[in-house]
Amino acid sequence: MLTGLIFATDDAVDRPDHLAATLPFGGATLIEFQARLLVAAGAGHLLVVVTRLTPELLGAINRLTRRGLAVDAVRSAREAADKVHPLAHLLVLADGLVTTDQVIAPFAVEGDDALLVTSDAAALPGLERVGADAIWAGVARVGVARLADVAALPGDYDFASTLLRVTAQNGAAQLPLPADAVAAGHGVEHDSRRLAARNEALVSAHVSGRAAWIDRYVQGPVARRILPMLIDRGWSALAVAGGAAAVLVAGLVLLAWRWSGIGMPLVVLADFGMMLAGVLAWMRDEIDQARLASAGLLGGSAAAVMLLGRGLSDAAGTASAVILALALVVLAGLTERAADARPRRSWWGAPAAYPLLLVPFIWLGQGVIGLGIGALYAALSLGAAIEALRRQA
Repeated sequence: MLTGLIFATDDAVDRPDHLAATLPFGGATLIEFQARLLVAAGAGHLLVVVTRLTPELLGAINRLTRRGLAVDAVRSAREAADKVHPLAHLLVLADGLVTTDQVIAPFAVEGDDALLVTSDAAALPGLERVGADAIWAGVARVGVARLADVAALPGDYDFASTLLRVTAQNGAAQLPLPADAVAAGHGVEHDSRRLAARNEALVSAHVSGRAAWIDRYVQGPVARRILPMLIDRGWSALAVAGGAAAVLVAGLVLLAWRWSGIGMPLVVLADFGMMLAGVLAWMRDEIDQARLASAGLLGGSAAAVMLLGRGLSDAAGTASAVILALALVVLAGLTERAADARPRRSWWGAPAAYPLLLVPFIWLGQGVIGLGIGALYAALSLGAAIEALRRQA
């Protein structure tokens, strides 16, 4: 059983009337982002260590509770020990920590006490040393017994510092911070401006880390510039998906009217908008909206290919184009199904890639050839995914 423990006690450096945990991050607050990471790691119960309950913190806790997460605010180790299951393991996050799923994952499994550490004092200023050349990097796995150890000490201790030291003194394993974690946004911030910079770094790392080549090399570079502006202006994932849906409908109508030279580029633009909406939903833990954006991208791309094939077949008086379009859609759908079961290779086809691939052939008046090449590409991707599954089995 995994329980998350977040410290929310320190004031923001540039906003003394706000807690660092309630600073804006990812369209919500930092503590809500931390809670999303803990839930993704398997935590079903969350303890928030507080010294005072500000309106912003109460609002964040209420929003987490409405999402079905059990949240308890505690002020001491004794209160935390009373609230937690005796067989639970605690996944501890430092006050103001920004990190990624990949950094937290090794601590989400059952095991002995463990601390995430780094030797780079400049990378994580303000955190405590747990060894001669080891600085705590903001994540720990702690047994419930450590809470009892801290609770037995005099009442004027600092909860976070004492828990860390007790854990280190009891021989906790020290896991090194991954070399690329800081570049991906990992760090501890109590300043709203620097936190905003880490927000941008985290979004950039998420977009750049997507496996498909179209995400990484085509859509990603543009998204890294647009997403921070959308976040700053408070755009919701639903609003971005709605705008993308309007563009998609326009593109599909034009394809139905055989104006494919304009309609297919609009579908490509709509796919980009759906991707942006999906990333915004990911950052805010809006699962339903993320699924909606993904469905819009999948369905829109498939409909565009089929409308193109029908238009080309009607113009030529043969069924060749519509058959190739159907083959592309079926093969691409099977590839998505197979790719979900294992890590995707970067060259494999993706729903947003096929409309983009078809655009230059449409402009050159060779739409049927484009559909044939697209179907071949989907077939190669499916074959590679199946072979990958066979090796995995």
